[in-house]
Amino acid sequence: MDKKNALRAGALAAGTTLMMLLMTSPAAASLHRDDGDDPGSGLSVMETLGLYVAAPIVLFLVIAGLVMVGDKSRKQQKQG
Repeated sequence: MDKKNALRAGALAAGTTLMMLLMTSPAAASLHRDDGDDPGSGLSVMETLGLYVAAPIVLFLVIAGLVMVGDKSRKQQKQG
């Protein structure tokens, strides 16, 4: 990869990052409640870990297991 392509890729990454940061600024407006806004109670630490850590790991393992089982059955059909 030459310097021109590296510079172009870096500029694209920096521009994309800057645009994402600028677009997420309205998310900080949660200090003002809207009409009809009725937020629920927050998640506990265990619920948060289960939802954002354990659930994706379990989902990954299930999908990987299904792929492995499917791959083994194909290899047995080819050998037989």
